[in-house]
Amino acid sequence: MSIKADHRHLYLQVIDRIKSDIDKGVYQENEKLPSEFELSKELGVSRATLREALRLLEEENIIVRRHGVGTFVNPKPVFTSGIEQLSSISSMIENAGMTPGTIFINATQDVPTEDDLHRFQCCTNDQVITIERVRTADGEPVVYCVDKVLAKYLPSDYVQKKEVSIFSSLEQSGDIHVAYAVTYIDPVGFHEQVSPILNSGRETALLVLKQLHYDDNDRVVLYSKNYFRADKFSFHVIRKRV
Repeated sequence: MSIKADHRHLYLQVIDRIKSDIDKGVYQENEKLPSEFELSKELGVSRATLREALRLLEEENIIVRRHGVGTFVNPKPVFTSGIEQLSSISSMIENAGMTPGTIFINATQDVPTEDDLHRFQCCTNDQVITIERVRTADGEPVVYCVDKVLAKYLPSDYVQKKEVSIFSSLEQSGDIHVAYAVTYIDPVGFHEQVSPILNSGRETALLVLKQLHYDDNDRVVLYSKNYFRADKFSFHVIRKRV
């Protein structure tokens, strides 16, 4: 069917056609699309119409445009989760039928920074533990995690155990129950430290989730900063009309 047989705006028709071609395998993941000249000629639309369609497809993360190189099909995320649910990374990986794993990088214990004092509402003589780990799916690095927690909230031997869940350790004494989290999401480009650890090239974006975890008494008991590969993870939220 000709694209102009449809009575909707042309750029919407172009979007549907490109999505359909991707779903049918006409264009594979990471494959470069034809040039704007070739695509506009094939679809019978102006380059201005095509550019508007490509702009919207890029906003949907369907494609990625690399300056001076071309337009490529983004891989579909393997893992997806609603951010209104406080799900663990391990659960997301298991729900995708893969085996979660952890690579321990480092753990340090130090006096709180100014941000820590504000974040945890703690004293200057408190100790803050910072834990750096990489989470894997079937052995492939997919998330770089930095967690900060007051040392007094964790068992004294936590750092030596390394692989034990932070949530489980926080709740071990029975005095703390993680009730909810406030999450901030920021997209970032290539990260000099994190991207190589996640085997993520310069063209692959990262999603940074900064989370403040609160207990039943509205105390911040854990701060997490997690770097997710944007080609592996997607997050959504259910919004209800009020």
